[in-house]
Amino acid sequence: MSTKWISSILVALFSIAAIVCIILGNFNFAVLAMTIMFAMSNGFRAKSFKEQGYSKEAKWMKYMSIFFSIASIVVLIVIFTD
Repeated sequence: MSTKWISSILVALFSIAAIVCIILGNFNFAVLAMTIMFAMSNGFRAKSFKEQGYSKEAKWMKYMSIFFSIASIVVLIVIFTD
């Protein structure tokens, strides 16, 4: 399987998980799933932009991915300390 397929499947799984958590009323886990989804999608986009030669856009997406990764860790800490 190519990296593009794997990234698409992972992003789809986390977005489905977020929707299921919203329906079930578990909003903390929905936010966690969404932040992980954003971190992964921005990371894969950064890699794709870099391969295409868009270094400025790749740098922006890399920083967005880092931000959402940190946000995911913070949300995880909030979930476990709540």
